[in-house]
Amino acid sequence: MKTIVFTRAAAKDLDALPAMAQEAIVTALSTYAVEGRGDIKHLSGRDGYRMRVGDYRVIFDEDAQTILAIYIGRRSTTTYRRN
Repeated sequence: MKTIVFTRAAAKDLDALPAMAQEAIVTALSTYAVEGRGDIKHLSGRDGYRMRVGDYRVIFDEDAQTILAIYIGRRSTTTYRRN
């Protein structure tokens, strides 16, 4: 099992989402941390990965012990353009 860590920006993004979306994202991250399952793809053109959770995307990086959530947002916004 990996530890899930949120950056300040990711925590702020998560808090701004509706409760149902928050639950879905936390559940998806937990499932990935424990079982390694989820809709995950490596980002092209930059380091990191994205997890698709309905209309939302979690941009994250990981190592052997930690998943670092960097940004969380809707696909239709600038989620992929954020630094």
